This record gives sequence, structure tokens and C-alpha cells, in this order.
Amino acid sequence: MRNSREHRLQMWLNCILGILSVSLSLAFVWGMKWTIDIATEVKAGSLDAAISLLIAFVAGQVLTNFISSRVRALLGVRMRNALQASMLSRLLQATWTDLRKVHTTDIVSRMTTDVDIVANLINEQIPLLLTILFQLCGAFVFLYLLDNRLALIVVIVAPAFVLLSKLFMRRLHNIAHAIRESESHVLTSIQESLRHSTIVKTFDRIAYIGERLTLQQQHLQAKVIERTRYSSISQMMMNVGFATGYLFTFIWGVKHLQAGIITYGSLTAFIQLVGQIQGPIRSLTRFVPILVSAATAIERLMELDKLEHEQDSSATVAISSHPNSTAVAGILTVVPPPLTFHQVSFRYPGEEQWVLSAFSHTFRPGSVTAIQGATGSGKTTLVRLMLSLLRPTMGNVTLGDIPITPTTRRYLTYVPQGNSLFSGSIRENLLLAAPTASDEQMAEALRHAAADFVFSLPQGLDAICTERGGGISEGQAQRLCIARALLRPASIMIFDECTSALDISTEHRVIKGILQACTGSTIIFVTHRPAVLTYCTDVIRLS
Repeated sequence: MRNSREHRLQMWLNCILGILSVSLSLAFVWGMKWTIDIATEVKAGSLDAAISLLIAFVAGQVLTNFISSRVRALLGVRMRNALQASMLSRLLQATWTDLRKVHTTDIVSRMTTDVDIVANLINEQIPLLLTILFQLCGAFVFLYLLDNRLALIVVIVAPAFVLLSKLFMRRLHNIAHAIRESESHVLTSIQESLRHSTIVKTFDRIAYIGERLTLQQQHLQAKVIERTRYSSISQMMMNVGFATGYLFTFIWGVKHLQAGIITYGSLTAFIQLVGQIQGPIRSLTRFVPILVSAATAIERLMELDKLEHEQDSSATVAISSHPNSTAVAGILTVVPPPLTFHQVSFRYPGEEQWVLSAFSHTFRPGSVTAIQGATGSGKTTLVRLMLSLLRPTMGNVTLGDIPITPTTRRYLTYVPQGNSLFSGSIRENLLLAAPTASDEQMAEALRHAAADFVFSLPQGLDAICTERGGGISEGQAQRLCIARALLRPASIMIFDECTSALDISTEHRVIKGILQACTGSTIIFVTHRPAVLTYCTDVIRLS
């Protein structure tokens, strides 16, 4: 409802159009009774006028339904887009540790299927529910005015259907939740198999992956069959009840017609109105699985919404620095403040082993530091603490005279391990770091990163990088990631194994380019490569 606030006008318009359509439908029933009574000479009046009125009611319904479908389609797209954008924004603001608890494919499933279900609930199902209730009340009042006893008998079965629906509600809710979880498992299996297709091929495990997927699909199929069984039994019982009510109305009507109590027009109205009463009741019972599915989708989205959020990284923070410092676009670039670890100890939640223990170090302004150590010694954890992705278990990390927080992240630029390119053109990847960068600025960053191979590509900056950097080598992808970082000069530049796929000569060229482009910034290399040490003023070796 929070995300639907700006679309309330269209939602109410959708409800009004639905109620107008029902009103025209009931008016048609009245017009049909009047027309038949005139035709059978029970009542006086102009038959042509009555027929014209019926045509007007039908035309009004057609026009109303046409406008309603347009409004629903437009609102549906807007609602889905708004909900997805809001969820993505909130997920990107979630803490690193909380976000890692949910599998990426599961998040994608929730942001597509579950968002569609919720958007459909707000856009179509809630207005439809209001329309159905209006139709039920309107048809009942109309029938009650014609024959109060028949109206009461027809609707007396409604509480029984509501009770029946509640008997199945809890079970259907549990099944719906299990189905959504099974669907997420299937999507996860497919996504990971495709992402790691090389491993699957080299281990010759294609058949195994297929069998595992089949087992997951069979579990999903069993849950769908179980849901279908419950729904079918419920539907059969309701159909029997509706058929009995319809048949009873017909018998009631023809008996009263034979006795001369009602007219033929009234009998036709009885049959039409019973359909307009039973139809909404039937629709209300169908709302049970719809509402169950929507409740499940809402719960799954709210689980994402409840992830712990970082503090607002857009807030302004004043950082004391050297008197000769200058700022460009709000980012310190000359003589930045020191980055200091004060007796920092850290271990991951639920773990007994300390990754860092009483670690202290000051990354001096303008220094070039190499962080080395064996796998598991805490290099990556150290970087995550700098970026405020993790919080120290003990001790603190400061930038100048303030603690490191998500807000201070704007003063750091980070190049992670491996290929971190997005699908799209090279230009789009570079502009991610600096949306206003000119072609000349991008070309300069590419030259500093030894990524000038881009200029020899047929499409140049507009060459496309497919998923995971397809079309270029791993070393080329690393250099493009470095060039992207160089477009956003910051106080502290962090490069995590950014030259691991480069040959020695290219590595030296890249490091020289980084040092030249980042003059005045504090530079930190996380690396195993001995070539980097030549350019460093400080070396940290973690054990």
C-alpha cells in the first residue's frame, strides 16, 4: 500500500468503472423485464423505447469495460514498475551481511513473480472484490424487491460457502508457500547450473544436474497436485450448491408463473438475478486461493523489506583533512585524511575463530600500501571493514576524525576481485562510475588502465560486453574495471587482486597508470603479486 500511494486515483477509477459496469448490468435486467412485460401486454408502454433503452445499457457496458481494461493495463505496469524499483532500492540499502542471507535467484523470483502477484492484487483483485460485493448487494436488493422469500433462500447458502473456504484457507496457504519455495529452488538450480556450466562440463556431471533438477521439479509438481486436489474438491461442492440453487429458482418461478403470481418478465428477471447473485458468491470463493497466493507473496516481499538497512549514505559528512587538501565534486583528491584501524578484532557471527585480532594500522595520506597474506588470513575482511560492509567486533576504524560508516563510503573507490562488468556496452560500464564523463575523460582512464585495446574494437566504446564479460578476455575485463574506477578519483583507492590475470609487463604498465592517475590519493593493493611491491611505500602481511 505504501508503494501504491501515488496510484490511488487510478485504483479508485478502476473501482468506479467496475461499479458502473455492474449498475448497467442490473439496469439491463430491469430493462429486459420491462421490455418483456410490454411485449406480453402485461404493462403499457412503447416497445421501441424499451428496446432502445436496452441497447443503450449494452453499449454503456461495452464502453465501460473497454475503458476499465485500459486503466487496469496501464495501472498494472506502473504498479509493478514502482514496486520493483522500490524493492531494488531498499535491497541495495540493506546491510551486506543481511543481503547475503538470501540467494540472488530467490530475490529475483520474489521481485518478479511475487511482485506481479501483489501488483495484480492491488490493481485488479481489490477493485474486482469491491465490484463483486456491490454486484452481490445490488442483485440481492433487486431480487428482494421482486420476491423477498426467494432472495433470502438464494443467499442463505453464502455463509456455508464462506465457512467452507475457511476450512481450506490454512492448508492452501501452507501449500502456496511451499510451492513458491519450490519454484525458487528450481530457478536457483537452473541459474547456478548455467553460471557454472564450465564446471559441470569438465566434471562430466550433466546427467547429475539433470537428475537433481528433476527431483526438485517432482517436489514442485507434488505440491501443485496437492493444491489442485483441495481446490477441485472445494470447487465441486460449490458447483453442486450453485446448481441446486439455480434449479430451485427455476422451479419456484415456473410454479408461480403457472399460478399467475408473477409475469413472464419477472421469471426472466428471477433467473438473471440469481445468476448475478451466485456469480459474485462463486467469485468470492475463487478469491480464497488468490488471496492465499497474494498473502504468501506479500510475506516473501516483507521478508526482504525487513532486512536491516544501512544508514543513509547520501548524508553529508565533514571530514577533517590536511590544510592543503582540495575537493572535486565533493570527493577529496589531494592529501586525504588518514584511514586508521584502532585495535580492531573481528569474527563472523556464529564463528569462534577470530579473523582479525587487535589489528592496528594507519594508512597514511598519499601512501601506497600492499596487503598480503595467505588465503583466509583476513585480507578480504579488512577491505570489507574499510568499506563499512562489516562492523568491527571490537575496536574501530576511522577516516580522519570520524568512524567509518556507509556515509564515508563516498570517499573510497573499490575494484573487487574478478570480472565485475555489467551486461551492456563498455561506455555504459564506464559511465556507471561517472555519469557525466566525456569521451575524452573515458579515453584517458582507459589509457591509464592499459585498456586502450578498446580503441581498436570495431565499435569502440559502444562494443557490447555480454554476461560475465563475454567477448573479451579476463585480463581485458580487469583493465576495464580499473578504468571505471579511475573515472571516480577518491581519497582512498582500493584494488583487490586487480592484476591477477595480467602478464608482468602489462601489470607494470597498469600500476604505473594507476599511480599517475591517482596522484595524492591513498592507494591500497590487496595482492599476491610481487611486482606490486616495487611501487609500495608500505606492506602489511597478515598471518
